[in-house]
Amino acid sequence: MVLFDPAAATAAYLAQLPPEAHAKATAYTQGGHWLLLWGFLVSVLVSFVIVRWGVLVGLRRRLERRKSRPVLVSLVVGIVYLFIDGVLSLPWSAYSAWWRQKQYGLTSQAFGGWLGEAAISLAISAVLFGLFLTALYALIRKAPRSWWLWSGGLTAVFITIMMVLSPIYIEPIFNHYTPAPAGPVRDQVVAMAKANGIPSDKIFVYNGSKQSNAYTANVSGVFGSARVAMSDTMFKQGGDLAEVRGVVGHEMGHYAHHHALWIAGVMSLLAVVVFFLVDRLFAPVCALLGGDTIKGLADPAGLPVLSVILAVLSLLGTPLTNSLIRIAESDADRYSLEHFNEPDGLSKALVKTIEYRAATPSRLEEMLFYDHPAVGNRIRRAMDWKAAHPKPQ
Repeated sequence: MVLFDPAAATAAYLAQLPPEAHAKATAYTQGGHWLLLWGFLVSVLVSFVIVRWGVLVGLRRRLERRKSRPVLVSLVVGIVYLFIDGVLSLPWSAYSAWWRQKQYGLTSQAFGGWLGEAAISLAISAVLFGLFLTALYALIRKAPRSWWLWSGGLTAVFITIMMVLSPIYIEPIFNHYTPAPAGPVRDQVVAMAKANGIPSDKIFVYNGSKQSNAYTANVSGVFGSARVAMSDTMFKQGGDLAEVRGVVGHEMGHYAHHHALWIAGVMSLLAVVVFFLVDRLFAPVCALLGGDTIKGLADPAGLPVLSVILAVLSLLGTPLTNSLIRIAESDADRYSLEHFNEPDGLSKALVKTIEYRAATPSRLEEMLFYDHPAVGNRIRRAMDWKAAHPKPQ
C-alpha cells in the first residue's frame, strides 16, 4: 500500500506551472506590494494640490454666502472633492488598474472600455460617498467632542446598505448576471446548495472576462440580496465538475458563515479607532499641508486633509485588514472541504489563480501583503485534508 504524501502532492500541483510562470507571478505580486506605497504617495500629493489650490474653500464660501444649509454645503463640497480627486488620480488609476494588468496578460479589456467603467464608478462613488460624508459632517457638528465614538454605527449602517444594494443595483451596471445555465454544472451547484440549506436560485454566472482573465468567483450582498457569482472565466478555462464543486463550495462557505457581515462589523469597530485618530490628528496635518483657510474639522473643505490621514492609517493598517480577510478565506476553504470533500478540485482551481497571486511567499510577506492565504499553503491544507479523509474507492 502506497501512503499518500501531502507535501509531494502539493509540490506536484505547483509544478503544473513552469518556473517562468511562477517567476512572472512573483514579479506581478511583489510589484503590487510597491503599488501600495506609490498609491499612498499619489493620494497625498493629490490632496496637497487640492488644499493649496483652495477650490474647496472657495466653493464652501460661495455656498455660505448664499446661506445654504450646512447639510447642502457638506454634500456639494463632498461630491465636488470626490470628483476632483478622481480626475487628478486618473493617470495613476489607469496605470495601476488597467495598463499593468494589460502588461501581465490579466485583462483583455480595451482602454476605452476601462475608462468608461471608471467614469461610471467615479460618478456612483461620488454620490454614495458624498452622502456618507454629509452624514459624517452632520455628526461632527452635532457632537463635536464624541462624533468619532458614533462613527462606528454610521459606518456599519453605510456598509450594510452598500452590501444590500450592490448586487441589485450597482454590479449589474458593469456586468451581466444570469442564473447558471442548464447542464451538469448547474445541476451540481443546485444539489450542493440544497444539501446545505443555501437558496439554489442565488447561484449566478457573470461575464467577468469582460474586465479580467482571472479565474474567480465571489459572494456579494447580505440578507435577501446575497448571492454566489461565478465568472465565465471558470468555464472558458475548462474547469471540471470537481473544480466547480471546490470553488463554489468555498463561496458557499462565505455565504453560510456570513463572512461579509462579521467583516463589516469588525471594520465598523476599526472605524471608531480611525476616526478617533482623525479627530486628534486633523489640526497638525492641516497645518502641515498649508490649509490655513480651512476652518477646522467640521469644515468639509478639509476633506483632503482627512483623506491624507485616512491614507496613512490605511497603509499602516493593511496587515490587520488583510489578516481579517485571510481568516475568512481560510474558513471558506475549510467549509468547502468539510461539506464537499473536493481537495483536488479546489487545488486545481487554486493553481489557476497563481498568475495573479504568487504561490509561495515568505510568512512575513503573506502576513503583510496577502488578503488571501498563499496558494501553496491552501493547496497543502487541501492535501492534508485529503490524507485525513480519503474517499472510498
